[in-house]
Amino acid sequence: MKDYIVRATAANSQIRAFAITSKNIVETAREKHNTSPVATAALGRLLTAGAMMGAMMKGEKDILTLQIKCSGPIGGLTVTADAHARVKGFVDHPDVMLPPNAKGKLDVGGAIDLGVLSVIKDLGMKEPYVGQTELKTGEIADDLTYYFANSEQVPSSVGLGVLMEKDNTVKQAGGFIIQLLPFADEAVIDKLEKKLTSMDSVTSYLDRGFTPEQLLQELLGEFGLEILDQMDTEFICNCSKERVEKAIVSIGRKDLNEMVQEGKPIEVKCHFCNTAYEFTVEDLKKIIRRSK
Repeated sequence: MKDYIVRATAANSQIRAFAITSKNIVETAREKHNTSPVATAALGRLLTAGAMMGAMMKGEKDILTLQIKCSGPIGGLTVTADAHARVKGFVDHPDVMLPPNAKGKLDVGGAIDLGVLSVIKDLGMKEPYVGQTELKTGEIADDLTYYFANSEQVPSSVGLGVLMEKDNTVKQAGGFIIQLLPFADEAVIDKLEKKLTSMDSVTSYLDRGFTPEQLLQELLGEFGLEILDQMDTEFICNCSKERVEKAIVSIGRKDLNEMVQEGKPIEVKCHFCNTAYEFTVEDLKKIIRRSK
């Protein structure tokens, strides 16, 4: 089944909601980066959130980046998404291994620990918008809930989950973002808060095979849920040899000349998808000539 996002409203448009199934995105990331189970879960959650937040953007060329810099052994995570919910990402230390947490689950909070979450929106202006919050739990969904409330002043609830098979492939992945709009009635707010506190974990619904529509029906069915539309989402990296060449130019002529003198080809890997690009000595000479 293809990954997709549904957008919806409820309570006469006082609530807006997004839900996603992202199993293929997360499995693609796992394969490309050869991530450990806890790294797969951490990156998978951020990719899942990134896809939904990308779908929130208005401009065709808008780009969203979610970046976590942290003190935990995973080191950090970076995810970017566009307005078409095309997403890509990587972790600094993909092979991090930790024992399960107290609940017997993958210890994403322990892998991330304390740090800073940055949300960078490139909306085609001179400067991108940057919102930052301290990580409160390292569980990503909680930290994004805190980010929305503090940086964007939008009361939100974020749920994210990744389930692994015994062979460490991805069994299920998905999540939701529910947001209250400024004119929401107190009665709606109270009722929604009670509903959210009584919910099971996202992974429990994913484990039962819930679709994004069923997830939102479970959460918001009693509020008069109205599904607006559906959009496909996938892991896509737009790297190319030409783009990598631009990065090589930034190394500087001195270092490039040293590489040429060594007389060996170099290999450069894309951070986001691990694709390797080889540049021969002749390629390097051409780059030096073009950079004059």
